[in-house]
Amino acid sequence: QVQLVESGGGSVQTGASLRLSCVASGGTFSFLTMAWFRQAPGKEREFVARILWSGDYTLYDDSVKGRFTISKDNAKSTLYLQMNSLRAEDTAVYYCASTERSVTNTVDGYDTWGQGTQVTVSS
Repeated sequence: QVQLVESGGGSVQTGASLRLSCVASGGTFSFLTMAWFRQAPGKEREFVARILWSGDYTLYDDSVKGRFTISKDNAKSTLYLQMNSLRAEDTAVYYCASTERSVTNTVDGYDTWGQGTQVTVSS
């Protein structure tokens, strides 16, 4: 059974950068899409970015476009999220997710989730 484990979160000041990682383990992977979502306190989980596992096509939410970059290393079974110019509103728990069945931005479209990593941005 596939497991996803995120790392790289932390507490930073406005304008700083962080790079999140998500390592997949536990079997043979046949992902179609991997994505990053985030959830702030009191809010629903929201889409951040996605990437096709077999290609490089990416898609971003407008709120992070131009500041965040999603990438992957298939050989290392690792998904990344480079976050630059961080803002207070980026504060959330960040989750990576995978699916073998869809190319989507919706939470329901993803089957496997990591445990999340906290990102806190303060001024």
